[in-house]
Amino acid sequence: MDQSLLVFVTVAEKGSFSRAAEQLHMTQPAVSQQIQALERGLGTRLLERNNKYVRLNKAGEIVYHHAKEILGLHGRMRDLVNDLLHTPSGNLVIGASYTFGEYVLPHVIARMRERYPLIRPSISIHNTKEIVELVQNRQLDVGIVEGECRDDKLSIEPFADDEMQIIASPAHRLAGRDSAAIPELEEETWIVREEGSGTREAADKMFDRLAFRPESLMEFGSTQIIKESVEAGLGVSLLSTWAIRKELKLGTLTIIRHPEMPIRRKFSLVTQANPFRTKALEIFLELVRHDEVVTTGAGESE
Repeated sequence: MDQSLLVFVTVAEKGSFSRAAEQLHMTQPAVSQQIQALERGLGTRLLERNNKYVRLNKAGEIVYHHAKEILGLHGRMRDLVNDLLHTPSGNLVIGASYTFGEYVLPHVIARMRERYPLIRPSISIHNTKEIVELVQNRQLDVGIVEGECRDDKLSIEPFADDEMQIIASPAHRLAGRDSAAIPELEEETWIVREEGSGTREAADKMFDRLAFRPESLMEFGSTQIIKESVEAGLGVSLLSTWAIRKELKLGTLTIIRHPEMPIRRKFSLVTQANPFRTKALEIFLELVRHDEVVTTGAGESE
């Protein structure tokens, strides 16, 4: 592996030669020499730098994007070779959409760490669209996404069902009713996730299915903020039963009934479409497919 690529990526992410040097256990002059050598080899400057900041220029953005992919490929190559000789170990870079990543994935990781302590997982939480892009760019070993996902260049494996319910504060006017009427739902303030989120996709499909558009719509970028807002009586929302299990048990949220509910959707595993997978990745995939929280958690409601 070209050491200068690792140094360059670290400088770009830390935004500082000194912080990069500290991270890499190098001297600052050595870091500068590596960057200069890379720039000479490519025939152009890659960084804009002064006393206040270090940041990528246009050429630097191109090199950074490809350097991340090269470093990821090198790491996976090393892990594959290491798998032939040793017990499962190495880095495992996991990306997950918010619902699965925040409410289910921690249980899977805990189980994996208990059985395979030499596997070192790192987790990134993004919306579905971003997760797919990161897997495409080889910046993630595996992604877990919600809703529909299609890509001919990736392996996409549905592995779990999820149920989504309309939720509100227990003090809400529709709470405890046998069924809410469509006009009543239409006049509510709906709190939804951002565009690109699988949860937002499910909400938009529900509006189409029930043939109404909310008179008032609020868009938040976090499921936790949505739950807090609904608890406070700010509006209603559509969320996964995985995300609201604790609140339902505590009685701080309640489900609004309707004959067309719940909405059902799939969660999928997204990986590169190639036959070479590390033992760490294979172990993780098997744990996700058979984890008790995954196989029994969906569908729990009041």
